[in-house]
Amino acid sequence: MIMELNNVTVEDGVDASKSHTQVPNTPPSNEKPKPQLLYAINDNPPWYLSIFLAFQHYLTMIGAIVSIPFILTPALCMSDEDANRGIIISTMIFVTGIVTYFQATWGVRLPIVQGGTISFLVPTLAILALPQWKCPEQSEIDAMDEVEQQELWQVRMRELSGAIAVSAMVQVILGYTGLVGKILKYVTPLTIVPTVSLVGLTLFEHAADTASKHWGIAVGTTGMLTLFSQIMSNVPVPILAYRKGHGMEVRQFQLFRLFPVLLTIMIMWGLCGILTATDVFPPGHPSRTDVRLNVLTSAKWFYVPYPGQFGWPSVTLSGVLGMLAGVLACTVESLSYYPTVSQMSGAHSPPLHAINRGIGTEGLGTVLAGLWGAGNGTNTFGENVGAIGVTKIGSRRVIQWAALIMVLQGVIGKFGAIFILIPDSVVGGIFCVMFGMIIAFGLSTLQYVDLRSARNLYILGLSIFFPMVLCRWMQKHPGAIDTGNKTVDSTLSVLLGTTILVGGVLGCFLDNVIPGTPAERGLIEWANEMPLGDDNVNDGTATDYDFPFGMDAIRRWKWTYYIPFMPTYKLQKQS
Repeated sequence: MIMELNNVTVEDGVDASKSHTQVPNTPPSNEKPKPQLLYAINDNPPWYLSIFLAFQHYLTMIGAIVSIPFILTPALCMSDEDANRGIIISTMIFVTGIVTYFQATWGVRLPIVQGGTISFLVPTLAILALPQWKCPEQSEIDAMDEVEQQELWQVRMRELSGAIAVSAMVQVILGYTGLVGKILKYVTPLTIVPTVSLVGLTLFEHAADTASKHWGIAVGTTGMLTLFSQIMSNVPVPILAYRKGHGMEVRQFQLFRLFPVLLTIMIMWGLCGILTATDVFPPGHPSRTDVRLNVLTSAKWFYVPYPGQFGWPSVTLSGVLGMLAGVLACTVESLSYYPTVSQMSGAHSPPLHAINRGIGTEGLGTVLAGLWGAGNGTNTFGENVGAIGVTKIGSRRVIQWAALIMVLQGVIGKFGAIFILIPDSVVGGIFCVMFGMIIAFGLSTLQYVDLRSARNLYILGLSIFFPMVLCRWMQKHPGAIDTGNKTVDSTLSVLLGTTILVGGVLGCFLDNVIPGTPAERGLIEWANEMPLGDDNVNDGTATDYDFPFGMDAIRRWKWTYYIPFMPTYKLQKQS
């Protein structure tokens, strides 16, 4: 998930003289200076402070993850009042906790949160746009009994679950075999720009449909989010805090910088509640806060998500190949975050074995999300990366506590159902910012390429515009491809109807075929940001990425020097 709302730098906000942890040794001149941190990656704050800091990460994550079902569930033919929407949110939070713990402890071992991502929604919508998965008329759905309505959306969820779980095995293989570094040599900035930007561009209609439920509330939501995240981001809020040995004292808290999304949702949700109570919004209005109240009342207090809870996944070739677009997009996004997080948390630059392990673990997390029926995959949360830069807390232990909170909250059914009550117009306003930031994040990769080059402008324009034209036409003409083989028809329809796949493949092909110098294509600067080549040799000093235990035995076993995800990988090259 990508949504960097604040212009956060690792040097902001904390006086060096007040730092708890000083990062030793002056870095070489070719590296960025390391930040002064309150708690660095290997530091363990007191348990009570860890829980508070972990809750901050949880709140940062929850503001983004709850928006995904607002697009997913209507495409599944699920009604707004279906209590299972709350179960889907709870499942997402539950799986996020499990995957985050394993990623921080055994995966890349950086303090990152792994959770649901918008990137999977684009291929998801392409799959559900196939004729066999399109929703029947509302009158037909209304005529169904409860069991039939439940099977209507669950059969679609099983299709998505199978596609997500199987396609994610590609990410597992890319990571744990070390192939990710070799393949990404061909994934250039001009491949990434259309792939990521088209995620936001493709979903603009969903933002418009949701916001149009009440444009006043939607615009107010967008305006308030802009106020909190951009204009007031540096405005501290005084709070009372207890300090051992000093008693109560006033401290400055970066409220608007840490929780702009959550604050905006709570305030606008409260405004809608007032307009509901005073009947300014008439009964049945989509912006009323009680329009889906039965979802909350019918939800279970406690519910433990489990694999196959909506039936065991089904697998089709068209679904798997289509979902691969989301997997590859998430791989590139996570890779771009690893160097940033290591810098923010005071760790060494991630060695190749940690990068391999991080991508492989993310793939395993997406497999779990598919098996659990989350309807989505997992990816590094950009929001939580920004939170590290603001708080100066880069401790791995804090993220592990956050993972525990997510798992516990994921089993409280009422908690997941509460977020279904957020009015559509509020979510629509959030979408306008969120999808816009995804587009901007993709376009930001253009900083590496020469935009004065006619070659680059040609590739950029064609790889963004053509997929929007082709995929739009495919959606309007679902039966256009007729080879006589339904499997081939469905597969081609999904592939050609997924903008991020068409745009990414087109950009990659053109950039690697049309002649251009490495500097013109941005390969030199990009290689400095993404050190995935064979020259990234393990010198044994990056112990931040060692396993929490068992390292003495691993170092004695020479065969581990040849396993791409082991901390001893490539040590055999040292002489």
